[in-house]
Amino acid sequence: MPETGDRYTPQSLLVTGGAGFIGANFVHYWLQKYPLTRVTVIDALTCAGNKSSLGPVAGNPNFIFIHDNILNQERIEQILQQQDVDTIVHFAAESHVDRSIHDPDIFLQTNILGTHSLLKAARNIWLNKSPYKQHRFHHVSTDEVYGSLTKEAPAFTEQAQYAPNSPYAASKASSDFLVRAYHETYGLEVTTSNCSNNYGPYQFPEKLIPLMITHILNGQSLPVYGDGQQIRDWLHVDDHCRAVDLVIRNGRINETYHIGGDNQWTNIDIVELLCQLLDEAFAKDEGLSARFPKPAQFNGDTANRLIKFVKDRAGHDLRYAMNIAKISKELGYQPQQSFENGIRKTLQWYLDNEAWWQAVMNGSYQNWLKTNYGN
Repeated sequence: MPETGDRYTPQSLLVTGGAGFIGANFVHYWLQKYPLTRVTVIDALTCAGNKSSLGPVAGNPNFIFIHDNILNQERIEQILQQQDVDTIVHFAAESHVDRSIHDPDIFLQTNILGTHSLLKAARNIWLNKSPYKQHRFHHVSTDEVYGSLTKEAPAFTEQAQYAPNSPYAASKASSDFLVRAYHETYGLEVTTSNCSNNYGPYQFPEKLIPLMITHILNGQSLPVYGDGQQIRDWLHVDDHCRAVDLVIRNGRINETYHIGGDNQWTNIDIVELLCQLLDEAFAKDEGLSARFPKPAQFNGDTANRLIKFVKDRAGHDLRYAMNIAKISKELGYQPQQSFENGIRKTLQWYLDNEAWWQAVMNGSYQNWLKTNYGN
């Protein structure tokens, strides 16, 4: 078995939640960088999972997609054996805070019991049946497990106390502890990363940036909670994927690494920036008005007139920020994507891929928007 700190070389990955936003981007990244490794994706294809997000790798002979739920431990064990999996990269999670407030049960089921199902399967196959098999279980978590920071407080370090303030955050905190316990109790070789807010292509339009982009393009109001002064650290998904790669291959066993973008913005400033960028895009490209006839720009107005301040959500954390000194020092990680470039690329992706986001914004999603935002 490899010693802690040894470089680890995966040969066959199981990516949970691989049809979701970050998972799909990770699969694209991994197969492009390591084309000879095998990647198996398991995804339940709930509201945020979309098989079409995996289109770029669908024809790759080293890629396999399995439609199933991580709660199905027996199926997980079959996959681990049949595909000779040595590495689990665990992205699968219910992740939207608003939905966790309205319906917390599914968050506890997926994020806690689902993680436990994976851990039990990994222990059974990797430790009980093949006790000398090299392996890694990488668990992807969130900055929200630490609760909220004041505007002046230093960023969260890996030693910060857990203080989750939503059912979503509490469920992720619980899964973090389970992963740690399976190393301490059974010797499972695990790593964990906690990331800040991601943005980029293939993000489901319930999250802030794609929600605002698609609402502007559809001429819908832009719901901003409270006064919009909540602060988030924004991380491009490509940088996140690269950092997870570094942790899997070079990270120390049973260590946690923070992955952030070193890029803090208030929510209202993000919304104003997206309005400005889309105003500029419509001014430069007359064809956009023909494709999207509903936006404010089509009527000679600016997109920011669509901003609508709505009642703040319960337990809304003021600020998250991640201290990335540990992963920078140990693994050489630094964000490579500037926010100015990354947000423009993201906006262009949504302009170029209308069919993708229109398809995922189905009737049930629109009903959810009306229930939570009143439009």
